Amino acid sequence: MVKNFTNILIQKMGRTGYPVDPSLTSSDLIAELFCRFWQAKRGLLKRVFFRKSAGILFLGKKVKFKALSRISLGKSVIIGDYVEINALSKNGVTIGNNVSILKNTIIECTGVIRNIGEGLVIGNNVGIAQNCFIQIRGQVTIGDNVIFGPGVSIFSENHVFDNPELPVSVQGETRKGVTIEEGVWIGTKAIILDGVTIGKNSVIAAGAVVNKDVPPYAVIGGIPAKILKHRK
Repeated sequence: MVKNFTNILIQKMGRTGYPVDPSLTSSDLIAELFCRFWQAKRGLLKRVFFRKSAGILFLGKKVKFKALSRISLGKSVIIGDYVEINALSKNGVTIGNNVSILKNTIIECTGVIRNIGEGLVIGNNVGIAQNCFIQIRGQVTIGDNVIFGPGVSIFSENHVFDNPELPVSVQGETRKGVTIEEGVWIGTKAIILDGVTIGKNSVIAAGAVVNKDVPPYAVIGGIPAKILKHRK
């Protein structure tokens, strides 16, 4: 009975095709539902401060937000413990439906107020695992059905260092932005650098450093990352 109730609840929240594992016991599910209840209660108290919140927000412990009025949330968003989201940017942060951002992940839109970042858009059904770091200086766009392994990093800015006689810190920056198209899987501790577009349904191997565009349906890996094979 508890399993049926949980499956119905998940479907009501818009997560279709997401049945609970049959090996879970009723006590397991009750504990999980109890945890989600408290996360939803925390989210309910916070959601009034967002620019938009379309559904239930499951909010973990000790989550830190900056510029809440620049954040828009879709339905059924999970933000785990100790996540930090600094949304101070020109376009703010938009998060779609059925998105999970897990423990210790940092989303940082602005480092210095002399030149704030562009913004971040996260599509629907996106899973961002623990300890990820997303730096928003140029625009960052993440498509639908993208999954991040633990420890993935994205950087949307690069420093100019043409003049060896000057400190790098005074030579300015370039901000081309990063685009990750739909259906991409990014393996643990991969690094995506500024100016990169990752084509849809590609796979980025664990530990890869991606400094060039990736075609759709490619499997890439290495430092710097190279095409290992094509899925089609």
